[in-house]
Amino acid sequence: MTDRQGMQWTDAFLLGYDAMDETHREFVDVVNRLLTCADSELASAMRAFIIHAEAHFGQEKAWMEETDFPPRECHIDDHEAVMDSARQVEDLVKTGDFEVGREFAAELAGWFPSHADYLDSALAQWMAKKKLGGVPVVLRRNLNIEH
Repeated sequence: MTDRQGMQWTDAFLLGYDAMDETHREFVDVVNRLLTCADSELASAMRAFIIHAEAHFGQEKAWMEETDFPPRECHIDDHEAVMDSARQVEDLVKTGDFEVGREFAAELAGWFPSHADYLDSALAQWMAKKKLGGVPVVLRRNLNIEH
């Protein structure tokens, strides 16, 4: 473990759709590893991120297609852009370019909250309406939000 600043789970990320929330917890853990691991572990952390993201984004794509989610193309395109970058970064990290791996991890940590707030929350609400007939109620603990 290094002194790099990591990414931690917060209830602010909760969307109220349990399967998605669990996958998002895993995403945060994988990105945290990218941010905090030793350089010698960065290539394996990139591989773990790609494996996670392929499953994560694939599951969301399947949900969107199964439920005929209207704005799915934008959401899928966002995921594909992340995957394209991840594969390019993985190749660079394998050659010893650890800085680009760290920059990618920092970008992921910045990208995720807004992606979850806008695209994933819309999908979570859509699926809850389809499955349960209403939007999820989300209870969040210990949010230190300044106004």
